This record gives sequence, C-alpha cells and structure tokens, in this order.
Amino acid sequence: MSRAQISALVFGVGGFGALVAATTSNEWKVTTRASSVITATWVYQGLWMNCAGNALGSFHCRPHFTIFRVEGYIQACRGLMIAAVSLGFFGSIFALFGMKCTKVGGSEKAKAKIACLAGIVFILSGLCSMTGCSLYANKITTEFFDPLYVEQKYELGAALFIGWAGASLCIIGGVIFCFSISDNNKAPRMGYAYNGATSVMSSRTKFQGGGADFKTTNPSKQFDKNAYV
Repeated sequence: MSRAQISALVFGVGGFGALVAATTSNEWKVTTRASSVITATWVYQGLWMNCAGNALGSFHCRPHFTIFRVEGYIQACRGLMIAAVSLGFFGSIFALFGMKCTKVGGSEKAKAKIACLAGIVFILSGLCSMTGCSLYANKITTEFFDPLYVEQKYELGAALFIGWAGASLCIIGGVIFCFSISDNNKAPRMGYAYNGATSVMSSRTKFQGGGADFKTTNPSKQFDKNAYV
C-alpha cells in the first residue's frame, strides 16, 4: 500500500467535493457591505440562481429561466465548472482502479498507467475550476473598480474561494498521482538487482568452498615431504 497514492486520493476526492459544493452554491457574488447596511437587504448570485434576503429573515431565490438571457461569462463559467466536476468524478474512479491496495485494475504496470491517467484527469479538473472561478472573479473586480459602472456592485462570494481551494487540492492530488509512477518503476529494478547480488554471492561461496577443499589437501602433501626428509 502506497502512502503517496492514499494522500493523492484524499486530495483528489476532497477537491472534487469542494468543486461540487462551489458549483451548486449561490454565493458566487454578494452585494457590497456598504449597500447592504443602507438597504438592509442582501443579494446573492450564483451560476444557477439569484437569491435575496433582508434583515427580517426572509429569503427568496429565483432560477435563471433561460440560458439566452444569461451573460456570456456566466455561461462560460458554467461549462468550465461542469467540465471540472465531470473530470473530477472520472478521476476519482480511475484513482480507485489505479491504487495498489485494490484488487481491480490488472497488473502493476496497468495500475501505474491508470494512476497516471487519474493524475492527469485531476490536474485538468483543477485547471478548469481555476479558470472558471478566476474568470468570474475578474468580472466582479472589473465592475467593482470601474468608476463609470453605475449599477449594483458586488464582492467575491464564498463559492469562489471554495472553488479555488478545490482546484488546488485536485492539482496537488494529480501531481502526486503522476509522481507515484516512479515508485512502481523502481520496485522491479530493485528486485532484479537483489537477485543478481544473491546469485553472485552464491557463486562466490561455491568457489570459496572449492578453494577450501584444495587448501586442506596441500598441508598433507607438504607434511609428507617433510617427514620423508
């Protein structure tokens, strides 16, 4: 059982869960604190719904009824996050098949290839999520610091930070999975060197054993000559 693969699986699955939470969250952007204090209302917007609440505790969400009225950057972030979640799901499946501690996946070489594939998929999932969250955050910051933008300004929501964290975990897990192949490649080489060493040692012991027999016969011959003299 490889500790590196176990830690990579924990990072990858944890990142996948964070990506799912970020994708389904409605707090991708929230109203600024200044406007919230004045109006006593809070507005949250996500990829799928717009939600509003007030100081009395009422909360209401309205989904985007059609994709044709949704802005282009939101549609792009939707596609990127869906791709990230899908890749994270398949990466988790491949990781389970590529683990050394599982009985499925075939031989050690096949498991190493599957683990490498899982690492690549996790890295792609993290990159998709990182791109989607960064694109959404760039739009928010651009509107916030634009003095000519007179509409409602928003701040970064919690879902963006969850998405960034999940993307980082997926990338770290994928990198660990890719580097875990070196452990699988070193194992047969070490076994081959060890077998060669034992064979050489066994041949040396045999040769020394034959030499010892030869030495035991020489003193007898020399003793016979001295006795004769």
